[in-house]
Amino acid sequence: MIEAFLASVAVVALAEVGDKTMLLAIVLAAKLRAHWQILAGIFTATIANHALAALLGREISGLVDAPWFRIAVALSFVAMAAWTLVPDSLDEDEEGLRHRGGPFLTTLIAFFLVEMGDKTQVATVALGAQYRSVLAVATGTTLGMMIANAPAVFLGEALVERVSLKATRIVAAILFAVLGGWLLIEAMFPA
Repeated sequence: MIEAFLASVAVVALAEVGDKTMLLAIVLAAKLRAHWQILAGIFTATIANHALAALLGREISGLVDAPWFRIAVALSFVAMAAWTLVPDSLDEDEEGLRHRGGPFLTTLIAFFLVEMGDKTQVATVALGAQYRSVLAVATGTTLGMMIANAPAVFLGEALVERVSLKATRIVAAILFAVLGGWLLIEAMFPA
């Protein structure tokens, strides 16, 4: 369970840097200027989204416990490595977010929706399938999301100017590729 938690934290914290949800956090912080409400919205949206994703991953792995499925999970990590190398940007619709419901509700809804189909959600499904622990994976991925996004909310543009998003994406891609390779070896040569 500790391995699932730590792997989940590391994968999402690294994958999230430069991701469109991190850019969304910066935009929301600049527009709404309610840092703690924004963080609460990010946390609430992420725990809900990632708990569902980890549950889906666990259930899929329970239904399809076959070598080909473990290979598919491993290959999904390799695909996420490639996906991580592609920089994200905010869509025009996301930049024009209105905040009628206040900073917390705006952030909650925006993050939940933007995270749908995002690489960190896909990674959470894969981690849930691999480790079969909804609690450890959802907690770890949520902590990883908070580790990446809390500085974005408080430091915003100054952080983006100082941290090389390209280098961070490369490190995240290497992590995904190593995890994918390790899982592929385990799937192809079970102990």
